[in-house]
Amino acid sequence: MIEQALSRRNAAPRMKLTVKTLISVGIIALAVVLPQIVHLALGAPGGVQWLPMYLPILLCGCLLGWKWGLGVGVLSPVVSFAITSLAGNPMPAAVRLPYMIVELAVFAAVSGLFSRKIAQNGWMAFPAVLLAEVSGRLVFLMIAAVFQSVSPLSAATVWSQIQTGLLGMVLQAVLVPFLVMGLRLLLIKDKE
Repeated sequence: MIEQALSRRNAAPRMKLTVKTLISVGIIALAVVLPQIVHLALGAPGGVQWLPMYLPILLCGCLLGWKWGLGVGVLSPVVSFAITSLAGNPMPAAVRLPYMIVELAVFAAVSGLFSRKIAQNGWMAFPAVLLAEVSGRLVFLMIAAVFQSVSPLSAATVWSQIQTGLLGMVLQAVLVPFLVMGLRLLLIKDKE
């Protein structure tokens, strides 16, 4: 969606790269800070229920497309882990980090596949987010099932986490598309 907006304004390739990089850095920062706020307010169970890191990643995919989204989806949990480890409380936990990297990469890539369609029709953000959420959670469950003999995360544990996070997923399935549609309207209005 951002690519299409920049192309309509005849932005130079360097400008496109700069804008997308700045947006990506902002989204990664949001993906680090938002979980901290939720965990401070609601504790660790709040993180599992509301899934705060997912929201910026879903936004990123819808706004920047699958390539940039994939990069941000991979980098966000790694950056969060690195920064929060310095404070002595790594988030996500080391055992969850590889799973979260893959899950968020899927979220961003799948929602990013819809980015061009969203630029044409903002309502496409709804199927983009829903499909990304379902795909990401299924991949998380499948990876847990495959590696449960060598990992402390079993498929049953992951299934329980998925059920606990349903409310957060539903909230994001509504909130993210409306945020994306609002940003799309601002971009269209700004052009006129």
